[in-house]
Amino acid sequence: MTAEVQKYTREQIEALELAPGFEHEQLEGSVPSLATDEDLKNALEKAFDFRGDVTITLKSGEKIEAYIFNRSTGATLADSWVQYFAPNAPDKRKIAYDQIARLEFGKDRAAGKHWEDWVKAWNEKKAAGEKNIGLHPDALE
Repeated sequence: MTAEVQKYTREQIEALELAPGFEHEQLEGSVPSLATDEDLKNALEKAFDFRGDVTITLKSGEKIEAYIFNRSTGATLADSWVQYFAPNAPDKRKIAYDQIARLEFGKDRAAGKHWEDWVKAWNEKKAAGEKNIGLHPDALE
């Protein structure tokens, strides 16, 4: 038994309703105040949603460039943690909130990239007769 692939005409694709994307806060380059426990929790929540790397400065003075991908908020800062990937470490790492002294938001890797722009470029390639057009990510740098 084979599965049929649904093919859409250009008109059908263009007629699809486009939902607006999520509006991300402009965090790139910012250094949030971590004066209170609540400030730290809020900043780490934003870091979890951020689409780029964050530099974490520990109370020991060590700096870690990280991509935060998971977090857990416990009853205290010592019971709360973030998980991250660092470019110089082959595995995921975890750090408790109470060890963090400062956060710096780096480059937002998805800034300026919009679905509508990709669809427009795809339609232009299709109209020019290109074949095998697929969804390919842009190079990071």
